[in-house]
Amino acid sequence: MNNLRTHSPTSVLAIDVRFTDDSMLVALSDGREVSVPLEWFTRLRNATAEQRKNWRFIARGIGIHWDEIDEDIAVATLLQM
Repeated sequence: MNNLRTHSPTSVLAIDVRFTDDSMLVALSDGREVSVPLEWFTRLRNATAEQRKNWRFIARGIGIHWDEIDEDIAVATLLQM
């Protein structure tokens, strides 16, 4: 039996989102931080810095939504990348 903790995709939630010039960094409820290139998300890549900052959580953190650019990203998707 292994002692590694496993998480179902919905048991880990986003708790913060921030950006560098070329990446999105998402802090997770289990202490991890996921960094993904903006190149993977065309709408975010093409958005202004102000548009990127204007996000909200979906269902307390299972995903992230940007109204102005019509983008939704699920935490489960980030964990599969």
